[in-house]
Amino acid sequence: MAQPLPTVTVDSAALEAARLIAERRLPGIAVLDHQQRPVALLPASDVLRAVVPEPVLDDPSLAGVVDEASADRLCTEGLGRKRVADLMRPVHQRVELAAVEPHDTVVECAALMARLHSPAVVVIDNGELVGVVTAAHLLEVLLNRPG
Repeated sequence: MAQPLPTVTVDSAALEAARLIAERRLPGIAVLDHQQRPVALLPASDVLRAVVPEPVLDDPSLAGVVDEASADRLCTEGLGRKRVADLMRPVHQRVELAAVEPHDTVVECAALMARLHSPAVVVIDNGELVGVVTAAHLLEVLLNRPG
């Protein structure tokens, strides 16, 4: 059920993180510190926050004045010079990097995600990151079980 886990470090380019999230259709990406230890989940919504101009965040009705070509430019400009650390919430507001072990059940994974309001859990085996399970993966498994 777990998929290979793409990760970024706090010093990675924000654009790299955005591309990994988009290419893999992830709800977020695991962020590692300088010692390659997981520190947080960077939600895709936080990456989008860096792209959308502040006035539009405050008043979404202003989004109508931004055409598609400008939106593409906003993305590359909004992320181009930033590092992942620049996109991360303050420590007390970060999405906890929920972790499970390979032998944990679907229900255990779902319960952890629900309790932490996390869109994904990482799978850790003997202290090493080995994969990720998203809410979409869990729902796919649960909906396809004979019942």
